[in-house]
Amino acid sequence: MMNSFNDMQKLGQSSMEQSMKLMGEWNKGWQTLASDWADYSKRSFEDGTATFEKLIHAKSLEQVFEIQTSYYKRAYDEYMHQMNKVGAFYSSMAKDSYKPLEKMIQPAR
Repeated sequence: MMNSFNDMQKLGQSSMEQSMKLMGEWNKGWQTLASDWADYSKRSFEDGTATFEKLIHAKSLEQVFEIQTSYYKRAYDEYMHQMNKVGAFYSSMAKDSYKPLEKMIQPAR
C-alpha cells in the first residue's frame, strides 16, 4: 500500500513539474508570437505610409498603378510569410503540448 502511495505521489509530482515546464514554454512562445506580430504590424504600417507618400508624388496614372501593384505584392508576400510563421508556431505548440503526455504514456508500454 505504501509503495503505491509513493508511486502515485511521484507521478503527481512529475506531472506537476511537466505542467509547469510546459506552461513556461507556452508563455515564452506567446511572448515571441506577440512580439513578432507587433513587428509585422509596424513594418506593414511603415510600408503603407511610404507607399501613400509615393502615391501622392506620382506624376502619372501608370506610375500610380506601378506603385499600387508593387505595394499589393509586398503586402501579400509579407502577410503569407507571417501566416506561415504563425502556422509553424501553432504546430510547434501542439507538438510541445503532447510531449509530457507522451513521456507519461511510454513507461506504461
